[in-house]
Formats: sequence, C-alpha cells, structure tokens
Amino acid sequence: MEDDDYLSGVDACYYSDRDTLDGIESDEDDVNRVAAHRHSSSTKIITRESLLAAQREDLRKVMDVLSLREHHARTLLIHYRWDVETLLAVLVEEGQAKLFADAGVPVTVGSSVGLPTCVASSIMCDICMEEVPGERTSRMDCGHCFCNDCWTEHFIVKINEGQSKRIRCMAHKCNAICDEAIVRNLVSQKHPDLAEKFDRFLLESYIEDNKMVKWCPSAPHCGNAIRAEENGCHEVECSCGFQFCFSCLSEAHSPCSCVMWQLWTKKCRDESETVNWITVHTKPCPKCHKPVEKNGGCNLVSCICGQAFCWLCGGATGRDHTWSSIAGHSCGRYKEDVEKKAERAKRDLYRYMHYHSRYKAHLDSFKLENKLRETVQQKVSASEEKDSNVRDFAWVTNGLYRLFRSRRVLLYSYPFAFYMFGEELFKDKMTKEERELKQQLFEDQQQQLESNVERLSKVLEEPFDEFEKDKMMDIRMQVLNLTVVTDSLCQKMYDCIENDLLGSTHDIAPYRSKGIERALELSGSFSSNANGTDYHPLLDLVKVGGPAEPDRPSGSGSSDNIGRPTRKRPRKDGTSGGLIDLNVPAGGY
Repeated sequence: MEDDDYLSGVDACYYSDRDTLDGIESDEDDVNRVAAHRHSSSTKIITRESLLAAQREDLRKVMDVLSLREHHARTLLIHYRWDVETLLAVLVEEGQAKLFADAGVPVTVGSSVGLPTCVASSIMCDICMEEVPGERTSRMDCGHCFCNDCWTEHFIVKINEGQSKRIRCMAHKCNAICDEAIVRNLVSQKHPDLAEKFDRFLLESYIEDNKMVKWCPSAPHCGNAIRAEENGCHEVECSCGFQFCFSCLSEAHSPCSCVMWQLWTKKCRDESETVNWITVHTKPCPKCHKPVEKNGGCNLVSCICGQAFCWLCGGATGRDHTWSSIAGHSCGRYKEDVEKKAERAKRDLYRYMHYHSRYKAHLDSFKLENKLRETVQQKVSASEEKDSNVRDFAWVTNGLYRLFRSRRVLLYSYPFAFYMFGEELFKDKMTKEERELKQQLFEDQQQQLESNVERLSKVLEEPFDEFEKDKMMDIRMQVLNLTVVTDSLCQKMYDCIENDLLGSTHDIAPYRSKGIERALELSGSFSSNANGTDYHPLLDLVKVGGPAEPDRPSGSGSSDNIGRPTRKRPRKDGTSGGLIDLNVPAGGY
C-alpha cells in the first residue's frame, strides 16, 4: 500500500482554500469578506498580546458577581476549567459555600493584599517544629500560619511537580489554595526563575485548562490560540491560514465525523490492509508460523523451515503424497468458520480498496487543481490586456474557489461512506435493508456532486483568454451555473448526512457556503487605572519570557480537578526570542 505517500500529500489540504486565490481577488472583495466575517465570526484568535486581556475578561465577570479578589476568582475558574456558565450554575444550584469548598477557596475570604504575617511575636511552626519570629511567617486565607522557609520549600516542590496552578495549604486535610501573591513573593526571593514559571502556569492556564480555547495545530507553529464563542462541532481557520477541526485538532475533515476521520487515518497508516492481504493469500506455517504463499497447483506446500503442510486445512503433514491425496492425512470435512473468515477478509479488502482509490483520486485532483491558480491568473491578465468589453472576472475567482471547496467535500465523503455503510461503527444501528436504502440515497447525491465538480474543473481549464467575446460569455455562464449547482449539491449532501444518516450519533461541522470560518483576532488590551499605572505581574510575561524547560511533570495538565480529561498539544523544547511563545504552553514545565 502507498499509504505514507498519499497521507503526506494531505498536507496540501490543510491550509486555506483562499490562499490559492491570492492575486486574483480584488481589494474590494477582500474588504467585503473581512467585513462579513467581523460580524459573523464565532471564533477569536488569542495572541501573546491579547492573552492577558482574554483571561481578565472572564476574571472580571466572576470578581464582579462574587465580590472576590482576582486570586480567588482565578482559583474558581481554574477548578471549573474557565467555564463561567458552569461556575455560575453551581453557584445557583448548590450555593456559595459549596462552590468555594470544592474549588479550595476559603468560605470567608479576606480583603488584605500582600504578605500577611501572624499576629504573635513568635510562633511554633508545625512543619519544622521550630519557634520563629512572627515577621518570618505567613498566614493564608484559610488561617493556617507557618514559617516562610517551610512555605517556600513547599511552593518550590509543587512548582517543580507541575502543580503551580493549584498549590494547596500545607496543613493536614486543608483544601484551601494558597494565595498566589504570597507564593510569588516568597519563591522570587530564592528562585526568580521558578517564580516566573509559576506566573507562566497561571497565565497560560487560560488556554491549557479551558475547553473553549485550543492551540492552533499548525506546523510550523504560528503561536496563536483559538477561542470558540459557542459550543458544538465546527471548523475554523487561524490567521496563519491553517484550517482545522476545533474538536479533534485534526485538519478540517467534514463531512467525516472526528471518530470516522481518526479511524480512517489509522487504517491508512498501520498497514492493516496489508495484514488483510496476507490473510487472504497466505497460510501460516504450523511449525514456524511464517506466512506462506502458494505458487503452484499442488496442495502440499513446504515452508522455508522445511515443514510440509496441507494448503487446504493448514495441518502439518509428511511429504509423501499422490496426485489426489497426502499420505496419512485427510481434511475433506467442511469447516465453515475458516472459509467465512477468508471470504470476509477478502471482501473487506476489496471494499477498502474501492473507497481508498477514489479518496486518493480526489486528493490527487485537489493537488493538481491547486496549480490552476497561476494558470487562471495568467489567463485573466491576458484577457484584461486584450481590447475586450469583458472587464469583470469575478466569476473565475468564484468558480475556482467553489471547485476547491466542492473537491474537498468529495474527498472526505469517501472515508465517511466507508464507515457509514460498513459494520465497524453502525453494525447494530440499522437493518441490512435500511443500510442499502441509505447507501443508495447517499451515493446518488455523491455521484451528482462528483459529476458537476468534474464539469466545473474541465470548464475552468478552458483557454478562455483565447476565445472571442461570445464564446467567453458562454464559458462565463457555464462557470456561474456550475458554481451555484455544486454549492447547492454540497448543501444537500450535508443535509442528508446530518438528518437522514447520522442523526444524533455523530457530530460533524456544518457546511458553510462561504468557506470555513476565519477566526478574528481578539480585541482588547490590559486595562490600567485612572492614573495609567495599573500593574499586573503576569503582564511582564507577555513582554519578557524566560527559557523553557522540556520536562513535563506527571499530573500537570492531563486532567482537570473534577475528573474531566483535557486534550492539549504537547509542549516543544525551548522558546524563541525574548517573548513568550504561546505555541509553547507553560504546562510543559
């Protein structure tokens, strides 16, 4: 199988279809598109400059509702994975005391800021069992007071273990989260680099722990994160041009569901069909168990290890045989299970080859049609230079864009059909008659779309720059008609998939006639006070970043505090330049 070859070519599908139209679109078209997306985009791009502003936007909501300090608001939001709606729902349903207790926020929180010390002139530290002056101690909001040395060592251990975002009090069975200002102040006195690491954890927890924010999975990494403004399965385009599925972080793959696409890519990569071929065409040697292929008509075969065995049943035999039988061996009894297994493997192989060949054919067409950009641009330039009344060539741009969009829909419709009408995912979901009826309905629409896409591709390859005005106008009308038809057929196919085939069992990203939604950069910046001197320690991290450490401690970022798994991109070693690279999450420490 040539799986590695064609899978490497899928990279051509990752990036925006709009990139192939650069140089053809007019400035006015580009401005109109940007204006339309500005009003309709449900995804935002978070850059290093807007990360703190995005975080403080949610912090401010919680601080205003509950009248909390920023530290306690962040503790609550980290516990609830920055889901403000869930946090407020728990507040309404279970009350403030339960909300605070679960998240590790003391029920009675103080308003003091800084480095609170114990009131007594000296205290006995219950950790090191030494008596220390009161000014060398720190008290948390929960009321527990220990010496600064013990606190500092506790913080250092927790930061190195990757637990910076939720460092709990040292007191036995105390669930309270330590004040981040005290942590920062004490750790920075001995280890400024660890204090910076602590701040990085807090800053990037907005991305690492937030189910509505994910890193752009582009390679090489652009350093952006994307925030979804609404729930549901959808595809998004980053400002770097990379298009991906927000749910599984794979390349945009609708009408395939995430499960279907992951199964398909695995099937193409793990050489499972090679194993199927071996099952169909070979038999295992009963001695060394190596696969043996039969190259003659005699049913007595011999392995390279010297073992002779019967091809019909696979049983070990001697070498004495006649034209009709093997000495001392008989296997004429029918074994239904063995025959069924071989026939099933052969049928599955041929079925996979059918869908794989068409998937690869459309992938190859997509890559070849990407070269149309330069050809079409040359044709448009040549036509504009001619003394012709035809000056508007937007129909070429729209037709080419529709060709790319429709070709991608066709490309991913074959992996969808492979699993939709197979037995791997929907074996017990419908009867054989229902499966055949639904398959016929889908394939009719698929063939209609395929036919019109091929016609559109053929028309766009015509040398319209060499035609007379009447023939050029005829080409123009064909392109306009086929553009509308293919768009309508794509929409109908998606409606069929969502309403008649998948139902509520699998979610797919909805079809967008104007293309995959382009995320807009999140507006906003760090707000200052009336004197313009408002300062926040995390703001320094947006401007100046330290060196990254490659080791990721166990238990950091693998799941949230209430048992929900989180899937985030692994951190790469090192950072570039002096700025924080949002492409390198702090969870990697």
